[in-house]
Amino acid sequence: MPTTKLEGRAREIIADKNYAHLSVLREDGSIQSVVVWADVDDEGRVLVNSAEGRAWPKNLRRAGQATISVADAANPFQFVAVTGKLVLDTHDGADAGIDALAKKYLDADSYPGRTEGEVRIQFALEPERVSLHG
Repeated sequence: MPTTKLEGRAREIIADKNYAHLSVLREDGSIQSVVVWADVDDEGRVLVNSAEGRAWPKNLRRAGQATISVADAANPFQFVAVTGKLVLDTHDGADAGIDALAKKYLDADSYPGRTEGEVRIQFALEPERVSLHG
């Protein structure tokens, strides 16, 4: 049964080292879906990180919401889908955010994919609908 709280097994799946799929509406009404690193903060919001100039952050800002789905790597039939409202869009702490994600996913102390002049963005999605499957 769907809920608005990201807790229990649903939270664990996102907090674990599982890849997320972020889906957001493009301006033409079609859906853009990208694989991203994700985590959960202390407030139960889903955190994602990107760089300025990419298409999906522009679409997320315009749409104001997105759906994140994350499957358990050990059992892909168990997954969580979170539809959330964009509540944080900031450059503050975004470099530390991507480094934390690099630690989680790569066990690297800093994000190795940085490019010169890159400006990172940290987003938080406040769950409006959380569904755990499997």
